[in-house]
Amino acid sequence: MRPGPYERHRELLQSVVRALAAGECRHPFAEATGQDAADAGMRSTRTAGKVFRSLLGRPFELGQPGELGLVGTESSPYGVRLAIVYPRCDPAELVAAAGRAAAGWRAAGPYQRAGLAVEILRRLNTRSNELALAVHHTTGQPLLAALRAAGPRAQDRALEAVAQAFAESERVPSDLHWESAGGRGVRPRALRGTCTLVPRGVSLLVGCPDFPLWNGLPGLFASLVTGNPVIVAPHPRSVLPLAITVRVARQVLAEAGHSPDLVTLAVAEPERQLHRRLATDPAVRIVDFTGNARFADWLEQHARQAAVFANRTGLNTVVVDSTDDYRGLVRGLALSSCLCSGTVRTTPQNILVPERGFDTDEGHKTLRDLGADLGDTVDRLLAHPARATRMLGAVTADEVRAALTEAARYGPVLHASGPVAHPEHPYADLRSPLLVRLRASDERVYTREWPGPVSFLVGTDSTSHSLALLRHTVARHGALYASVHSTDPLVLAAAETAALDAGVHLVENLDDLPADPSSALADLPGGGAHFVTGRFRVVRSRRHAPQAAAAELLNV
Repeated sequence: MRPGPYERHRELLQSVVRALAAGECRHPFAEATGQDAADAGMRSTRTAGKVFRSLLGRPFELGQPGELGLVGTESSPYGVRLAIVYPRCDPAELVAAAGRAAAGWRAAGPYQRAGLAVEILRRLNTRSNELALAVHHTTGQPLLAALRAAGPRAQDRALEAVAQAFAESERVPSDLHWESAGGRGVRPRALRGTCTLVPRGVSLLVGCPDFPLWNGLPGLFASLVTGNPVIVAPHPRSVLPLAITVRVARQVLAEAGHSPDLVTLAVAEPERQLHRRLATDPAVRIVDFTGNARFADWLEQHARQAAVFANRTGLNTVVVDSTDDYRGLVRGLALSSCLCSGTVRTTPQNILVPERGFDTDEGHKTLRDLGADLGDTVDRLLAHPARATRMLGAVTADEVRAALTEAARYGPVLHASGPVAHPEHPYADLRSPLLVRLRASDERVYTREWPGPVSFLVGTDSTSHSLALLRHTVARHGALYASVHSTDPLVLAAAETAALDAGVHLVENLDDLPADPSSALADLPGGGAHFVTGRFRVVRSRRHAPQAAAAELLNV
């Protein structure tokens, strides 16, 4: 007899559960490179390229309910003609279909749900190179960066979400036994009960335009394992990576005898505002989103019927107090500013430095020194065309181009953004980072979330003032990461307190902000366990135990 999905993946799943409990990182998909990856079925880059090209210029069939027509909203920033059209479905039909599928999925239980989730991830892993091409040609990311954000590392991140959801589900006991308190002349009564994990309901994943899989997979799989059907609504600019994911999930679910409508794709023209319509549907009870703070705020204000897990990109902030590795500091800031044309979720926007300057291993440095050295380092990084194209990626959005023009008006430009030629794709729009000098009083400028490679070097009164600005701006406008550079333990302690007050991840004295943390445990959207436990309720029932069982319980 063929083992079920949980039995097939039990060892892998339990190893990740144990690692999470111990505070360790497991990345089995990323570790399976070379022959191990081939043995696991991962397609070669050549085969993936053929599969990717076979998708171009054709309808992307999914067999979903409520289909009203076809829609195509993507274009490749590298000049490749995509011309892929997707089913445009009635959103009410998608919600209703998800609701109909929910009862059977809840009855499947956490073991089968987790096993099938791992099977979906295993199959996605075999298509990692294809997914990387899909991300590359929709988001503009360089191909190697796209593989990091869509391939094994992203799947490891999703696997940790699966493991955490499974572990939290296992904590719910199926049977309860206790006895009521007795009184004078009244014997205690033996009672029995049950605990049932009840999913919240239909879950909506609102896709991120720049990192659709890295930011989307954890929410998708956390909802599935806790029993919630998922409607995936990609950003119109980057549909294909999530469409492939939905197709694989539907195939796995159907093969296991479940309704494929547990996972559906919702695509429409941007003007239809499909994300907003679905997010406020009364039947949608969970919403996942990673992206700009403006839309995250809108979700929290209007999707009141749902548990909203919104991870704001916000104002990533660097506080510079002192350093014993000035060249490493400059190199790290320059590299972080260049990566993926400023779309990496840890790209620094605000660099806070005392106006009086700061101490380094190369002597005292002023703001002018830091600005000049940053600009020179960026130019050196981008001087080699092949290296520049591996780092920058192509700009896909008009708002990025507009932001680069507008931000340059607000202060002295320390490094101007300019076009960078791509040796293979002459029509690709690559831009170098923009660095602008501001004063601390220019709060209306640097408290905006600027898309693309825009950074501000902000002069403050002191390091204490910098930390106060960090605490105030990040707490109000959000951020994914903050960084501090200091050789003073007291400053580092104060920075930790400021980060805790602001609710932001902190990096201390590292050369650059981590572009792709390998562990979901470190940065699950919504913050750790609640990211999982907020997706279900526990419903208890209780009754008197049968007489024989009651006598046995009371005699123990």
